[in-house]
Amino acid sequence: MNQDDTQHPDRGERIAKWLARSGVASRRDAERMVEEGRVRLNGEAVTHPATFVGPGDIVQVDGAVIETPERTRLWRYHKPDGLVTTHRDPEGRPTVFASLPAGMPRVISVGRLDLNSEGLLLLTNDGELARRLELPSNGWIRRYRVRVFGVVDEGRLKALSGGSVFEGVRYGPIEAGLDSRKGDNAWLTVSLREGKNREVRKVMRGLNLHVSRLIRTSYGPFQLGTLLRSELEEVPGKVLREQVPGLTAPTRAGRRG
Repeated sequence: MNQDDTQHPDRGERIAKWLARSGVASRRDAERMVEEGRVRLNGEAVTHPATFVGPGDIVQVDGAVIETPERTRLWRYHKPDGLVTTHRDPEGRPTVFASLPAGMPRVISVGRLDLNSEGLLLLTNDGELARRLELPSNGWIRRYRVRVFGVVDEGRLKALSGGSVFEGVRYGPIEAGLDSRKGDNAWLTVSLREGKNREVRKVMRGLNLHVSRLIRTSYGPFQLGTLLRSELEEVPGKVLREQVPGLTAPTRAGRRG
């Protein structure tokens, strides 16, 4: 068996990729599930990520049968503040996924928005698509409206376009501009391509600015638009295929539980 192959015409598809396309988790997290002994194939524990799923195979994670991957779907969701972007929170805080309408398939997020951030969050039933859309190499711009408290130095904002280093962490180019100012509060528009953990908040802190509100307004070609808080809207398949070249329907390997 060639462990570098993710798909084989006779054997089917590697189990981590199959699980990712089923919306269970990203491929990396699915591989971790295999390592932790949480995945079974036809009743037997899976011990190696190079295991293949073929037609008619039954896959289980934590004892639950996973359905065959369906067509790739993507949703725009207006995340309100006060929700965490995880499936389970050890602190018991409310999650994005628990707030979704009944009848939604299993989905994962494309990137994250932290507890106090709001705005556009993309959700998909395909972990492979999530990973692809998160890669900085696709060059997609993430744009935010940011309210800050403090004295805004427009020269320092402009300098962020050349990259920056704060608290020992190097950040890529950020385009930031002042939209309005009233007293010690100001609204900025901030655009970046990389999206490290809490990047906007940390960079603003490096400029002696406290972020009091952060709203993501776009992620690549997808816009928050007129979505109301907690509102969800599926991206039409035609639009998704236009914006993500090479996207194809999944191969029907395995069967429904």
